[in-house]
Amino acid sequence: MVQPQDSAEQANIRLIHLLPNLLTIAAICAGLTAIRFGFEGNFEMAVRLVLAACVLDGLDGRVARLLNQSSAVGAELDSLADFVNFGVAPVLILHSWALQDFRSAGWIAVLFYAICCVLRLARFNVSERQENNDAPAEFFVGIPSPAGAILVILPMVVSFAVSDMPVTSPTLVALHICLIGLLMISRVPTYSFKNMAIDKANAKFVLLGAAVLASALLTYLWATLTFLTLAYIIGLVWAYRSSRKSRLTEG
Repeated sequence: MVQPQDSAEQANIRLIHLLPNLLTIAAICAGLTAIRFGFEGNFEMAVRLVLAACVLDGLDGRVARLLNQSSAVGAELDSLADFVNFGVAPVLILHSWALQDFRSAGWIAVLFYAICCVLRLARFNVSERQENNDAPAEFFVGIPSPAGAILVILPMVVSFAVSDMPVTSPTLVALHICLIGLLMISRVPTYSFKNMAIDKANAKFVLLGAAVLASALLTYLWATLTFLTLAYIIGLVWAYRSSRKSRLTEG
């Protein structure tokens, strides 16, 4: 027979075990607040909050695995947060920033991107359930939603970095939004950085590079973010070529 105190212990949960879900909820709050600042015209703060949501999204799953607190509820919550933060917030901010004079066609672009994002997330969730954990994939299929969010706000980031940049054409912004949406649901291979490994001898250089990068982001946020986004685009081309070579080799 179970003693009453044992039942009480089983009914309790340590607060630290709630940390992954708290990080996810904090990311949702950042994404929703980004929309608010976008509507108020404070676009730099709105983009900063989207970036904060990206950082929190990268932390919650890793913290859950470190604490051994991964759960089905946490996975669903994370997916819903991704849709809000990366499928809705960035394009609503862009709509307020550049598509006010292009409302109807601009709104179609917003809806197009959002639907592409939710399809991308649904496909990812299905593939995660079917994935063999003993053989992690080297490539994602299509651009992940956080990367899509960073790519879609690139016109805004460039405009912040270059203060005297001409006003971006609403037509180009709408086409850019649709292009990023298509890349998310495409079969384009992208590197899965979480599965990358390095030689132990090079770890110190990676840490040094991370410190320099963090300093650059804190000091020259928009210029550094523009450089990183362009580097990621080059990485997409490199991943596509690498994937083709590996398929040819296997064939």
